[in-house]
Amino acid sequence: MDIGSIVLAGGKGVRLGYEKALETVGNKSLIQWVVSSLSFFSSDIIIVTAAKQFSPQFIDYPKLKIVTDAYPGKGSLGGIYTGLAASNLSYNLVVACDMPFLNQALLDHMIQISASFDLVVPRLGNMVEPLHAVYSKGCLAPIKYLLKQGNLSIRELFTLVKVRYVEAAEINR
Repeated sequence: MDIGSIVLAGGKGVRLGYEKALETVGNKSLIQWVVSSLSFFSSDIIIVTAAKQFSPQFIDYPKLKIVTDAYPGKGSLGGIYTGLAASNLSYNLVVACDMPFLNQALLDHMIQISASFDLVVPRLGNMVEPLHAVYSKGCLAPIKYLLKQGNLSIRELFTLVKVRYVEAAEINR
C-alpha cells in the first residue's frame, strides 16, 4: 500500500520561545529525525505548519511538501485536516514534529492493517496516541464537520469514523 506521511509542526513553541521542530537531539533537529524515520515508509511527506513559521531549507528530502495550516489556531485536528487535504494518497501516517523516536515497527504494523479502516491508532488502556497513527481521507468530512462545530477534540472524531485500535498486547509483540 502506498502511504503518505503528515508531520504536524504548527505549534507556537511558547514554552521554548522558538519553533520546537528546530530543537536538536544529537546532531539533528526534531523535524529532521521525524522526516528521516518517515522516509522508510513514504516518499511523499507533508509538513503542516503555521503561516510563515517554518523554513524547509535544513531538511534534505526530495519530495517534502510544506503546507500552511488551513485552520490556524484549531489545534491538531485542523492540522490533520490540512495534511489529509493536501495529500495525494488515500492513507497517511500522521505524527507530531516533536516525536524523534517513532516506533517504526508499530507504524509498519498499523500500515499493514489499515486498509479497511478510516483511522488506526495505538491504545494503552484508556490512553490513545492520535499523533502516531494512520488516517484515511475518509476522515476529511468528519473532521471538517467537527471544525465547523467548533469541536477540536480528536477523540470525538473516533465516534464518527471506523477506528481500529492497536492494543497493548499487539504493540508488545
